Amino acid sequence: MLSPQVSKALNKQIEVEGFSSQYYLAMASWAETQGLNGVSAFLYHHADEERMHMLKLIKFVNERGGHGVVPALKQPPVTYKSVKSVFEEILKHEMKVTSDINSLVDSTLKEKDYSTHNFLQWYVSEQIEEEALARQIVDKLKLIGDDKGGLYFFDRDLEAMAKTMGTKETEEKKK
Repeated sequence: MLSPQVSKALNKQIEVEGFSSQYYLAMASWAETQGLNGVSAFLYHHADEERMHMLKLIKFVNERGGHGVVPALKQPPVTYKSVKSVFEEILKHEMKVTSDINSLVDSTLKEKDYSTHNFLQWYVSEQIEEEALARQIVDKLKLIGDDKGGLYFFDRDLEAMAKTMGTKETEEKKK
């Protein structure tokens, strides 16, 4: 059974994950309207992934006797300055999500809720991967600078990466 404090903290994280999904969805839509099909495919995929993170939390809360609450979400921005600014925002956002997860983990230890602590270790690992990926992408965009040809190849590479990510998930679901 979840304590009221842990239940409240988990529901706050549900909101964070839901907003992350909407945020990446808005970025994907913007990228698509800019002719950046690879960037949009990559971001659509990440929007779906964040939604799955939210659902995983909702199901966990409900299984532990709490009530996973679907939050109202504020609208994310609809336009962005550049591809580089999008991924800089993603990195900044993922760093905040990491901080939120760490605070949540800390609260489970204070409450001696070791089951939830154990469950959250997946999110801790996931955040390490999310931050590393965002950093790598920002670094590549810094290398590209204002080179339109470089941006074209970058977009194409992200499209290939998005397809690979989708294939891996399909294979994992079959297991």
